[in-house]
Amino acid sequence: MYRAAKQFSLLAIVVSLAVVLVACDRTKGGGDGKGSAVAATVNDKKIMLTEVDKILEQQAKSQQVQFSDMSQLELAAGRLQVLDELVRREVLYQRAEKENLLPKDDEVAQVINEQKQQLGTKEAFENALKESGQTEEAVRDVARRQLAIQKLLDRTSAKIEPPTDKEVEDFYNNNKARYVSQRGVGLAAIVVDPADNGATNDAKSDIEAKNKIDIIHQRLKSNADFATVARAESEDPQSVQRGGDVGFFTEEQLKQSGFPQDLIKQFFGEMQVGGFTAPIQTSGRWTIFKLTDKRLQSENLTLDNPDVRKDATDNILNQRKQILNAAMLEVAMREARITNHLAQDMLNSSTALSSLRPAGSRPAAATPASSPAAGASASPAASPASGSGAAATPANGGAKPPASNTNAANSSK
Repeated sequence: MYRAAKQFSLLAIVVSLAVVLVACDRTKGGGDGKGSAVAATVNDKKIMLTEVDKILEQQAKSQQVQFSDMSQLELAAGRLQVLDELVRREVLYQRAEKENLLPKDDEVAQVINEQKQQLGTKEAFENALKESGQTEEAVRDVARRQLAIQKLLDRTSAKIEPPTDKEVEDFYNNNKARYVSQRGVGLAAIVVDPADNGATNDAKSDIEAKNKIDIIHQRLKSNADFATVARAESEDPQSVQRGGDVGFFTEEQLKQSGFPQDLIKQFFGEMQVGGFTAPIQTSGRWTIFKLTDKRLQSENLTLDNPDVRKDATDNILNQRKQILNAAMLEVAMREARITNHLAQDMLNSSTALSSLRPAGSRPAAATPASSPAAGASASPAASPASGSGAAATPANGGAKPPASNTNAANSSK
């Protein structure tokens, strides 16, 4: 019912955690002008402006915004926000280094190898790197720093005492809406995409995709294990990693995802748990869905349910971890020697904002706008804690299944 998020994923390392990337040489600027500008120093460790801009550009790209199109105010706000996060991460990393908590090479290698295995093939891993604009060396550096920070946070949170029964009961009573088993269905999926995506046995045309999904369907009808086939043949990364499992969904969530009414009716009607659909084509991709769970009525869960008690306990522990981690970050920040040159330059120069605009960008906006970095970097309390024992979440909080907009097929067992 509840699932804990994986501590690391490749995309999280090369995209979501791009703000911890410190792959640039901070002792060299690479030339005069903007390239040699130091944005900040943390105990004499330089953070270059080029590094800040690289991350800001990645964040803009993830939101389909051109870096060169950002206004003066968007760029300034984005730079300050990214730099603030980089400073925090550098402070934590240096503290971990000071306390001899740096990971060993084999620990870093294990993280990278796990991501390669989860993506299925070497080609898929390389494609993920290419899409994020990173090298494997840069990803290793990110993983090394994140592991070091994680070790520091884990040691801080190790002193936390488990909650009492009374505290667990109080949490449950104050969050009863959280513990409702909604009417819905659990689904797994095997996806075949005619696009060239580097997957194992990759179908690269509409004809190849149709042939591949038909063969898979025949294997399932011959009692092949769905999870095993999904890991070996599916061309969707989530499906590969989780043996086809895409989560638990209410009827309303399925409608919002674009599932046709007759397919939804099939899931909630005659189709039995363990059954699977015939191939269904959606947006050019072919999908076979398996029904892994079915709840026809919503039901309030009690503390007698071990999953409920564990979820309440985990949430209390994670709240305490976040508070301790925030306190530890505050102390570390106060003890570090930090100089924010970027912010100081903005205050000292009346032309600082206009001089920060990238070459070729559009004129400054008349009013401030939200930068692509907004919301991308966490607050001091949340950011360090995010990797420290992620709170378990309801299964229906998982990723949505692929949207379906064409013919629904009959189920078979």
